[in-house]
Amino acid sequence: MRKLKDQDLRNLLLKDLHNIYRDDNSTKIINEMGVLHGQSRIDVAVINGILHGFEIKSESDNLLRLPSQMEDYNKVFDKMTIVIQRNHLKEVREVIPKWWGIWLVTYYQGDYRIREIRKGKTNNNVDPYSLSHLLWRDEALEVLKERGLQKGLLSKPREELYAKICNSISLSEIQGAVNRWLKVREGWRAH
Repeated sequence: MRKLKDQDLRNLLLKDLHNIYRDDNSTKIINEMGVLHGQSRIDVAVINGILHGFEIKSESDNLLRLPSQMEDYNKVFDKMTIVIQRNHLKEVREVIPKWWGIWLVTYYQGDYRIREIRKGKTNNNVDPYSLSHLLWRDEALEVLKERGLQKGLLSKPREELYAKICNSISLSEIQGAVNRWLKVREGWRAH
C-alpha cells in the first residue's frame, strides 16, 4: 500500500463532494480558498447557503499548522470537517473543536474510501468582521450600496468597508451576502 499525499486525499474528497452535490446547482465547490486575505488557505470550501470548509491532512503531513488554521477557520466557516488518515486520528480528536466533523480515509477491499467518523455541527461563533474579509473590495461596496450605506465610503480602504458592513448589517445578512458573492465570483479556482 503506497503512502498517500495531500493531492490523493484531495482527489478522493472532490470526487465524493461532486457525487454528493452533482444534482445541486446551488452548490459551488472551491479548491484552495484564501481566508482572512490569504492568512490561511482552506483546502476545499463548499458554498451552498452555508460555508463548509474541508481541511486535509494526509499521512505525509504533520499537524504543526493546524492550531493557527483552526483559529482562522473557526472565524468564518459555518461548518468544518477535517479529512485525515488513521495516523492523525488520536491527535486530531484531542485538538479540534467538538463541532468539527472528522472524515477518515480508509483502505477497504483494494480501494481508498472516505467515511464519516464524527458528524460536524454548526459553528455558533462566526466572526462577522473576519467573514466580511471573504468579500473583495468591490463586492463589499456593492453590499453597502444595496442597503444605501455607501455614502462617504467609495474611495475608502476595504477595512473601512468591512467595519461599516459589520456595524450596519446583521450576521445572518452578512452570511447571506458572502454566500451570494462567493457563488457568482469569477476568476478563482472553482472545481
